[in-house]
Amino acid sequence: MSLVPYGLVRPFLFGMDAEAAHDFTLKALARTQGTPLQLAYSQAQVADPVTLAGLRFPNRVGLAAGLDKNARCIDALGAMGFGFVEVGTVTPLAQSGNPKPRMFRLSSAEALINRMGFNNGGLDAFVAHVQASHLRRARHPGLLLGLNIGKNAATPIERATDDYLTCLEGVYGHADYVTVNISSPNTKNLRDLQSDAALDALLSAIAQRREELAQHHAVFDDAGNKRPKRTPIFLKIAPDLEPAQISVIAATLLRHGIDGVIATNTTLSREAVRGLPHGDEAGGLSGAPVREASNAVIRQLRAALGPRYPIIGVGGILSAQDALDKRQAGADLVQIYTGLIYKGSALVKEVALALAKGR
Repeated sequence: MSLVPYGLVRPFLFGMDAEAAHDFTLKALARTQGTPLQLAYSQAQVADPVTLAGLRFPNRVGLAAGLDKNARCIDALGAMGFGFVEVGTVTPLAQSGNPKPRMFRLSSAEALINRMGFNNGGLDAFVAHVQASHLRRARHPGLLLGLNIGKNAATPIERATDDYLTCLEGVYGHADYVTVNISSPNTKNLRDLQSDAALDALLSAIAQRREELAQHHAVFDDAGNKRPKRTPIFLKIAPDLEPAQISVIAATLLRHGIDGVIATNTTLSREAVRGLPHGDEAGGLSGAPVREASNAVIRQLRAALGPRYPIIGVGGILSAQDALDKRQAGADLVQIYTGLIYKGSALVKEVALALAKGR
């Protein structure tokens, strides 16, 4: 259990502008990780191992991408009890993202709206931060690391594949798994990549490059035999999809040997927050209002992909029951982000314990 209850810290953070609080928190985590001050937010990891996509996850609860876009706080986040942490989204070149203000709390709905726009320091800085992480240097067996990749805003959508391949090559040797993010609503035309032909072309190129990288990063097994390093690749999709689109995505995932799917990103729907302060802001809505849409996509994916295909469920988990509902819908693992902001790191342990008991 962390030494400082989040209930004491939250009023201070919620008294700040949402993005200012976000930046303050990340700076504090970066400065305190690996020091005695880390005890303020550290907690024991719940042991509930599960093997998916050839990876042994220490438990079923992960951090969703978007919180730590520059991979500066891997050690701090790893100390919160997650079984896996996903950082990014990273793009080939540094970019500032969309104009501020671009992040808004809707506290009465336990939600956030953001239109950050993949603001990050670029691929080289991102990889350097990953390499500097103590957990990565030690190849810590108790935490898996996902690296989430995207395209630069200035890259024409017709050249998006080039950006994804550049990022894949840069992160491949440092990731336990790589997530291809084509579902953020805050980069113009990005969600067009979820369409039939565009997705087929993108995943075909990624699958081919993965095979090349697997040979390049080959490792020796215990018997001294050289083996390709086949890093799993997941695809992150949106909740705002029609059943026919989900069916096409499922078939495309299977056709190209993509190892798993993360469902879902933020939503463009405002039905659940209509009339609330900031409810009409542009951007992606996360938190409680996306919960049911996410669960519906997960159910459809499970029906289309069969019982063994890895699905990570994310969207609206603010309690243990929310996570159990994701499992019931068909998710093997879950991720949280907005719930961490509203509930603090105690939510990680609460969810992990519930999933361990309910498996």
